[in-house]
Amino acid sequence: MSMVTVRPYSQALDRLRAAGLRPTRQRLALARLLFDGGDRHISAEQLHSEALGSNIRVSLATVYNTLHQFTDVGLLREIVVDAGRSYFDTNTSDHHHFFYEKSGKLCDIPAEMVGLTRVPDAPEGFHITRVEVIVRVDG
Repeated sequence: MSMVTVRPYSQALDRLRAAGLRPTRQRLALARLLFDGGDRHISAEQLHSEALGSNIRVSLATVYNTLHQFTDVGLLREIVVDAGRSYFDTNTSDHHHFFYEKSGKLCDIPAEMVGLTRVPDAPEGFHITRVEVIVRVDG
């Protein structure tokens, strides 16, 4: 019986290639941190700390650039909770969020748990790409 071995970076490599991104060493390392542990919400600063803790030498600016590149190609969704405060979500399906204002924690709300009865028309010349609801709670 033959055993199939999976290279440690193969899943990250496949994701980057499928998204049309060149798999640089830094992109691969950050992709592994982001995607190997299941769905999560993470800030650029948190990812930078994880990278440094994993001996991945990368600047905060590179982390920001990489997160935005991943978002642009659909690997992540950016959730803006305040001016200048964003999280990056590895779950790119349609869903909503609880935002805990004191702790800064973000949790998923399944799309079917939020019902909208009306959505305004997009301004002339634009179209709505998606609707996201952030429910803010104290805590």
